[in-house]
Amino acid sequence: MKTITFIFLSLFIAKGCSQQQKEEMKNTSIEYQAMSRGFYLNILAKDKELVVVKERDGKPELRKISSSDWNELSDLFLKIKPEDLSKFKVPSENRFVDAAAIANLRVIYEGKLYESESFDHGNPPKEIKDLVNKIISIAKIER
Repeated sequence: MKTITFIFLSLFIAKGCSQQQKEEMKNTSIEYQAMSRGFYLNILAKDKELVVVKERDGKPELRKISSSDWNELSDLFLKIKPEDLSKFKVPSENRFVDAAAIANLRVIYEGKLYESESFDHGNPPKEIKDLVNKIISIAKIER
């Protein structure tokens, strides 16, 4: 009986923590931006919605994010520490010679702005690679 009670309480507590973290995501915004001379992309994810702008001074497209995509995006975000975003090592430097668009990731979490170092579009730091790729795939943007 103690074992069953322990398992039940463990699941209840784990679900409660997970649910609380998901609630925090309602006040979190994640913005991915990539640009070069002939390319512009801005994707803003917030509260199960996505705003996509594909050209400078372009018209924003509002899209709903499915619950499964939002949950996956939330899980990927919660795996990183926003305060470490600027510390992640960039894997390549093609943006310095116009071989790749300049990209960055900005997060507003708990009222604070966190921003990554600039990196090559299509080649983010490994710590945020899955998160960036998920944002791009939800926006249905070809890399």
